[in-house]
Amino acid sequence: MIRTIATATCILAAGTMAQAQDVRITTFKSESTFSLNGITFTVTRDQNTNAVLQGEFTRTSRACPPHCLQPISLGSGVETFGELEVMSYLETSVSDGIGLLVDARSPQEFAISAIPGSVNVPFITLAAENRFRPDILRALGAVDVAGGAMDFSGAMDLAVYSGGVWSNDAPMAIQNLIEAGYPAEKIHYYRGGMQAWTHVGLSTISSANPG
Repeated sequence: MIRTIATATCILAAGTMAQAQDVRITTFKSESTFSLNGITFTVTRDQNTNAVLQGEFTRTSRACPPHCLQPISLGSGVETFGELEVMSYLETSVSDGIGLLVDARSPQEFAISAIPGSVNVPFITLAAENRFRPDILRALGAVDVAGGAMDFSGAMDLAVYSGGVWSNDAPMAIQNLIEAGYPAEKIHYYRGGMQAWTHVGLSTISSANPG
């Protein structure tokens, strides 16, 4: 398994120690808890109802190209996720060791802030011209077969995200995976990415101090 997950503690939003939670994930769900590689993660929402976005994700407009709005569907077989689906995926597929949540952004962006439980596989490393791509695919569970092809029947289930609906990092990663032979049915797309995740106050992890 790829082990580029940040060895960081969950940065839980201010106010999560309060006895009563005014900001829940859903009416009947206050937190999402899952385990990966022996580490337990808990995702909650910021309890400060006056909190606002800070930094990069406060921006509303970016030059297009390259930062153009991405479609809801990336193609037949690729399921699109929202925040609740991502949390459910972490609680089930990731915790069960059959799936990975993949951050397709650069290592620098991933280090600053990422979704708990995600691993960093930059989209560019999945491009055909990267001579190490077969090693990455093997780490994801692909097996070499005769004629230089790969068998993906036992490969990990993947959910892929990047910066937001304006980012083509995740779509490029998914396109590269499918071109390599990865089954579309094993791939999911979290279109909202980090901007949507932080916009609703969900917990993040960090392995770098941007200051």
